[in-house]
Amino acid sequence: MKGKTSNIFMFILMGLLILGLAGFGVSSFGGSNSQVASVGDTEITVTDYGRALQNQLRSAAQQSGRAVPMAEARQIGLDRQVLAQLVNTAAIDNEAAKMGISVGDERVAERIQQIPAFSGLNGAFDREAYTFTLQSSGLTPEQFEARIRNEAARNLLQNAVAGALRVPETYTETLFDFIGARRDFTWAVLAAGDATLDIPEPTDSDLQAHHEANAAEFTLPETREITYVLLSPEMMLDEVAPSEADLRQAYDAAASIYQRPERRLIDRLVFNSDSEAAEALAAITDGSQDFDALLAARGLSLDDVDQGEVTRADLEDEVAEAVFGLTQTGVVGPLPSPLGPALYRVNALLAAQITSFEEAREELTATLAGDAARRAVADEIEALDDLLAGGATLEELAADTPAELGSLSLAAGSTEGIAAYPEVQEAVQSLRDGDFPEISILDDGGVFALRLDGITAPRLQPLEEIRDTVAEHWRAAQIDAALMTEAEGLAERLRAGESFAALGLTPRVEDALTREAFIEETPPSLVTEVFALDATDAVALVPGNGAVYLAQLDGILPPDDADPDAEFLQGVLGQSINRGLVEDIFTAYATALQIEAGITINQAAIDAVQAQFP
Repeated sequence: MKGKTSNIFMFILMGLLILGLAGFGVSSFGGSNSQVASVGDTEITVTDYGRALQNQLRSAAQQSGRAVPMAEARQIGLDRQVLAQLVNTAAIDNEAAKMGISVGDERVAERIQQIPAFSGLNGAFDREAYTFTLQSSGLTPEQFEARIRNEAARNLLQNAVAGALRVPETYTETLFDFIGARRDFTWAVLAAGDATLDIPEPTDSDLQAHHEANAAEFTLPETREITYVLLSPEMMLDEVAPSEADLRQAYDAAASIYQRPERRLIDRLVFNSDSEAAEALAAITDGSQDFDALLAARGLSLDDVDQGEVTRADLEDEVAEAVFGLTQTGVVGPLPSPLGPALYRVNALLAAQITSFEEAREELTATLAGDAARRAVADEIEALDDLLAGGATLEELAADTPAELGSLSLAAGSTEGIAAYPEVQEAVQSLRDGDFPEISILDDGGVFALRLDGITAPRLQPLEEIRDTVAEHWRAAQIDAALMTEAEGLAERLRAGESFAALGLTPRVEDALTREAFIEETPPSLVTEVFALDATDAVALVPGNGAVYLAQLDGILPPDDADPDAEFLQGVLGQSINRGLVEDIFTAYATALQIEAGITINQAAIDAVQAQFP
């Protein structure tokens, strides 16, 4: 039994090693040695391009929360980014080879031994794991070691070109002084209720002039008249109610969710002998050392000992009895483990969670019905496609299938009705007169088809139709203008030495604010305008929110050297600026190398690789 357990554990470990190497770029892609491009004498193989493209698509999927199809990747230029990066790398490799830059076997071996994925159970490099993983990935050790050697040579050349570049400290200090600068100022708000305003009723000529001068405000956007059919999973729910047997089966299949036994969150620290483990436990018990200190002394992190959430069934009987025998968190041991005597730290006690079938019924019903409804919609797609291909109109489609017919008048950015779906918004804007309706799929599993019935161009609404709106707009403009006029007079008095209180304004004082500061209930531009003032007692006027904000500069302060974040900010600025400079120079260098060596692109091979992605 023990041997079987060890074999199973080893197979799991090998699988994890393979997965770990996928991110390192070892996984094979297609196995073809044909090239998609070359720079000088250095080739970019189909495998290299496929792997890089696969990694880029995976990264894009993680960021967007959904799979990114190849067609969309081409639209946003991901494929071109991948090829450009590979061409840059090939240009450097080609130049390094021409210059005879390389590293010895010892350096290659050292780098390989540092890769965690090749470590065995004892944390040291494992030759069998190394060979097995490379074979499973379609690579020989010679091929992989050549990659490591090229990477090391490339890094040597990169460091030689840009490694010593440093931005002058004056530049970094100037930026830091700008970002960390502070201001003291006093401000107040002049609202309509604080001013003496005498706004007359607008005349017809006033409204006409305002309507013409602000035509953009009163112009309706382009609208598209759309007829659509929609078949969503929600529309199929009545057709797919799950049976009692289906619900019971789903409940039993989800036993790990609805019937969760008592659990513990534990860490496991392995020792060479029972005596060492007992000595460590004694130190923890008498308070002379804690569990974390033991980890630190051995150069281990919490990730190294974390066993996660376990049940009794996950542990050997002796270990389970001790771990689950605790009524509060603590450390127990020495106890056996597959790696030797160990101390187990219990970090949390999780009670059993039992959800009865009746309690889970509503959730199970919704889940099963939703899945069945999506399948029912998917089953209708072929019939819908066939009807459209046969010349059926959307009206006929709705009459002969469960799909529903509707119509909308939509402008760009509308979210009314079916336009709440982003896919529909995009499809509506891309429709052209004469386009035939096509079945498209929604993220929620629904399908739709659209027909463009007409386009209404942007139009200025006649004054007669929106007289009240124009009048309200005119009054707001008059109030803003009157407030600004009064604020300008108050600003002159502030500059002359009068106080905010003497002017009937309620002052609010801000001390040592930076450019990133935000003051609630004020326009975002208030702080920006204050920093634009170049002398104390200067006044800024900032309109917004139906009021005018007056701000008087009281003091210009340098960055706070006592701020604990100041040194960190300077360091980050320096690193960021240096990184940008290095990237710019190295990009220019790589471009020059490409021009000198010459680039060959095999578009057919690129298309063949991309065709393998959905």
